[in-house]
Amino acid sequence: MALNLHLLRLFSTVAESGSFSRAADLLQISQPAISQGVRDFELQLGCRLLDRSHKGVTPTREGRALMRHANAMFSTERAAEEELKSLRSLDGGSLRVGASTTIATYLLPAYLGEFHRNYPGIDLHLVSANTREIASLLLDHKIEIALVEGPVAEPGLVSELWQTDAMTLITAPTHALALESVLVKPERLCQEIMILREPGSGSREFVSHLLSALSITPARRLEIGSTEAIKQLVAAGMGVSIVSTRSVAEQVALGRLVMLEIAGHRLQRKLWMLKVPGRLSVPAAEAFEKLINQKRRPSAKAPSAAIHVKRARR
Repeated sequence: MALNLHLLRLFSTVAESGSFSRAADLLQISQPAISQGVRDFELQLGCRLLDRSHKGVTPTREGRALMRHANAMFSTERAAEEELKSLRSLDGGSLRVGASTTIATYLLPAYLGEFHRNYPGIDLHLVSANTREIASLLLDHKIEIALVEGPVAEPGLVSELWQTDAMTLITAPTHALALESVLVKPERLCQEIMILREPGSGSREFVSHLLSALSITPARRLEIGSTEAIKQLVAAGMGVSIVSTRSVAEQVALGRLVMLEIAGHRLQRKLWMLKVPGRLSVPAAEAFEKLINQKRRPSAKAPSAAIHVKRARR
């Protein structure tokens, strides 16, 4: 039996928004028409797709399975529309870029600015999330470009090396480690509070692997879901952390943080681009990938157009 795409869109919108009324507003269709359409769709498929309660609606197991296919189908539809718009010299359409927090905050703005100057008709959207979330967004067809801080072992994805990123131990200028020496012995960190990113973050994975490899067991671990928050806590003397050198340049220049080295170890990690084998890229994505893979660094000139930046919904 062929799926009714109109009814599939009604169901998908209700499932995504969590209520029939919000779906009605989004689709500009009356709520009774949407309710009837979803009931007809369930009858056609012979299964219940939504659990209804006074708190709203949630997809059933069958509904969640159908949503995965619906996301792929509607993404293909959007891609076709975007490609048709952008075939004429990339003068229209949009590009959705997803990146791990450090990459999105400290590496991509200059690239996005240069891309806009080259293709001002492309509407740019930047999604900032941790590595695990970015991988999920790419698989769900919600972004076209995915840049992360660690390789992802996920079925259906491949990781391609993009750049290397220097990492550094940071402390407050008044911290005992900063007053002792620029070189810190690994065992000395066993006496410290180590401030880490949340699970799923590429930075967290790097630091956890490093601590294990050097047999470092910090006195305490503090988990924070933001590099900016980590820097503030370290500057306040709460503990120490290991972060990208690109993320602390301004605070170091202002004297609020100090970069230290772990004796005998050069801290460096690889940054990756995630791809789905066999998936067609829209022209805007191909142009952006070409730009960020060029050897030269983009100019620091700020972009003149608005770039939509958002954290991915958890």
